[in-house]
Amino acid sequence: MELTESTYVPSIRWRQAEYQALLHLQDAIKDRIVPFIMIPNIEYDFEERRPKRTVQEHVRPFAKRFRSKWTTRPAWIGVDESIVQSPMDDGTHILAHIFSELRSFFGTIVPAIPLSVDKDTAQIVRAIMKRDERGVGISVRLEDLMSLDLNSRLQALISGLNVNEGAVDLFVDLQAPNFVPPQDFCGSLIKNLSTLVDLDRYRNLIIVSTAMPSSMGDIPVGATKIRREDWLFFKYFVAHIDDNIRRPNFGDYTVVHPTFSAIDMRMIKSAGKIVYTTPSDWWVWKGVAFQGNQEQMHDHCAELVKNSIFKGEGFSYGDKYIVECATRKKSPGNLTLWKGVTINHHITQVVHDLAKLSGVTYIGGLQ
Repeated sequence: MELTESTYVPSIRWRQAEYQALLHLQDAIKDRIVPFIMIPNIEYDFEERRPKRTVQEHVRPFAKRFRSKWTTRPAWIGVDESIVQSPMDDGTHILAHIFSELRSFFGTIVPAIPLSVDKDTAQIVRAIMKRDERGVGISVRLEDLMSLDLNSRLQALISGLNVNEGAVDLFVDLQAPNFVPPQDFCGSLIKNLSTLVDLDRYRNLIIVSTAMPSSMGDIPVGATKIRREDWLFFKYFVAHIDDNIRRPNFGDYTVVHPTFSAIDMRMIKSAGKIVYTTPSDWWVWKGVAFQGNQEQMHDHCAELVKNSIFKGEGFSYGDKYIVECATRKKSPGNLTLWKGVTINHHITQVVHDLAKLSGVTYIGGLQ
């Protein structure tokens, strides 16, 4: 699968809020994204409203949910390193199980692995690639990019998978670095990317990162702006790279920090909040503890809707829900719903951001 310059790659942890956000995207937006879907560690299942105890319980619903939420659209699929070596009950490797379950109907689904992948998983992926002929995604971290042996490790993995760079999608996963000042980080990243051998031979090059705080605990009650330094850096980066450095695709972790772990929300007192993405910032409307104070979401939505940054109910499913909650046509729901609402809006906004950066005026009829 070859991406266009404006294709957006959201890195999605396969949880209810995230896959509901994908489900409710407009088709014109779905056509311009390819998600990197990661099956997270064993955790609380918000759809079934119970914690999962085993890999079998955790992974079993994936194929059915994938069919109903993302259908046959393209995606990369990976498994969190904490569970990737834990087999299903019948001894099958997780990735072998997933691709076997999806193979009868899927479109372009590509396995994704980190540079540090274990040997058993690499062999499973090699077998998947041989059968499906759709290539592989390989992720390198910032610390990998800075290591002296990066090229030898990368070439050893590619050779072991029995492919060439033309079938490899290379992800540069920066996680959550310090982007400020952008010129310093830009210079460092360009220097490190330039050390990669045959960078232009890879099928795709994607940079994934975030500037979202790891916790909202320090965000005050009320309305707060957080700069989207990852996006602002990306724009700076593509404007300053030389012709000898390949232009990457943009990816991020939507409005979720990569270290986030899903837990039973009944056990904590998270604040009611809306995270609303604009072309340069995240606006956060934060209140008091959500549980027992759900009605506050009507007020948060009403404040957002009357603000000039609001895109209007036609912009996305998330925006429509915000309007209907502001007018009390919709219930305040739960925290998982609001996470999905904000991710849905965020993905839509980023697609428009990338279209503008690439000089695209219309997106499938959407202005």
